[in-house]
Amino acid sequence: MLLRSLNAHPIPKALLAGLGACLCISLLALGGELSPEYFGIMAPFGATMVILFVLPQSPLAQPRNIIGGHFLTACIGVLMAHYVDSTPLMLGLAVGLGVMIMMLTNTLHPPAGANPLLIMMTGASWGFLFNPVLIGCLLIVVIGWGYHRFISGTEYPKKQG
Repeated sequence: MLLRSLNAHPIPKALLAGLGACLCISLLALGGELSPEYFGIMAPFGATMVILFVLPQSPLAQPRNIIGGHFLTACIGVLMAHYVDSTPLMLGLAVGLGVMIMMLTNTLHPPAGANPLLIMMTGASWGFLFNPVLIGCLLIVVIGWGYHRFISGTEYPKKQG
């Protein structure tokens, strides 16, 4: 809305997307600094920023996909981290299961494919599912909604047909 006329040109459009990603990650990270109980961010959220702020109309950027994709693959990662060794085969199996479950539940979100690797390689606990995964995803969607509504002028989330 505020910068809609600039959106047609590649440089302002890129600056606007970068601004959105910067604001979102900064707010998540700030929350982590203000509250010792809240981690704020995880690496796959960086890739989520690309989809949310560059392609907000994409099915991959919709709240169901961001929240569902991250949460389901994180669940797989925590389960695998606690019940199997992090061997190359088990890492591959975890990612494969994540892709499969996202496809079956129609919650495909490519950045979430990294969650099982992150979780298995760090040995993250069950609490990681809620903090930063679920809380972070909810905040990402809310920040994305406000950003697109008041700054970019792009409809988000996309209304279903």
